[in-house]
Amino acid sequence: MKPVDFQLHRPGTLSETLALLQDLAQDVKVLAGGQSLLPLLNFRLARPVHVVDIGRLTGLTGIRRTARELSVGAMVRHAEAERSASVAAHAPLLAAAVPQIAHPPVRNRGTVGGSLAHADPAAELPSVAVALDAEFVAASTDGERTVPAAEFFRTHLTTALRPDELLTEIRFPRAAPCTGAAFLEVGRRRGDFALVGAALQVTLDGPRIADARVCFSGVGQIPHRCREAEEILTGADVGSARVREAADAARDTISPSDDLHATGAYRRDVVGTLLVRAVAEAARRARPHAD
Repeated sequence: MKPVDFQLHRPGTLSETLALLQDLAQDVKVLAGGQSLLPLLNFRLARPVHVVDIGRLTGLTGIRRTARELSVGAMVRHAEAERSASVAAHAPLLAAAVPQIAHPPVRNRGTVGGSLAHADPAAELPSVAVALDAEFVAASTDGERTVPAAEFFRTHLTTALRPDELLTEIRFPRAAPCTGAAFLEVGRRRGDFALVGAALQVTLDGPRIADARVCFSGVGQIPHRCREAEEILTGADVGSARVREAADAARDTISPSDDLHATGAYRRDVVGTLLVRAVAEAARRARPHAD
């Protein structure tokens, strides 16, 4: 199929983009990497009157670190994040998740901000952002505001962004030393959207888990942060029975529905299995790192 007719805008600056979004209001879609939007347009699941292509904007790229945060520009390509030494050292969960996204051609074009703003609950990056308590910087002609990840995702394909706002930056807290992460998922084929994904990051104090972050994708309308499992894991030995207790708790906190691809009962079972595997892998990867 082909998309319905729309008017394409290609602004050269952020201020020009924000002015367009303010003027066009509800009838506009933003095109970043296009890996999520273009299929929706081609299948006519999205029917905007206007499309604003922000591919020319240069101020939304770059990965920068401060004493406490790793800042990722909204237009950073997945492939750039995948290759980044700063991401690997200071946001290991993001580094673990990005290679799971689709296939190399998609990662070469798709953007971190585009994936997050698209807000597909089966995608990898939303669960990473929620697990890490990331912050989203949204800009409009009125200025900037910061939205916590826990408040950003509202429901399926819906975020807290207003129609006149543009996501410009994502801030991830820098991981402490002895932190490791794992992103595991089960899908029908490599590169498909996962039936279930598990984002897990742990910080170790010797053999014990000092801090745990657990979030699941594909089990609801938004990423599912499992604080019950986090509480059980915190203070537990990596190889103790409490890991399986955390897996049981994770299963009990979700109630995914059946669909064409899997039953809810199957997804609940997979959640527990992935959590146990992810704890072992994240603990194995945990190691001190330098600034």
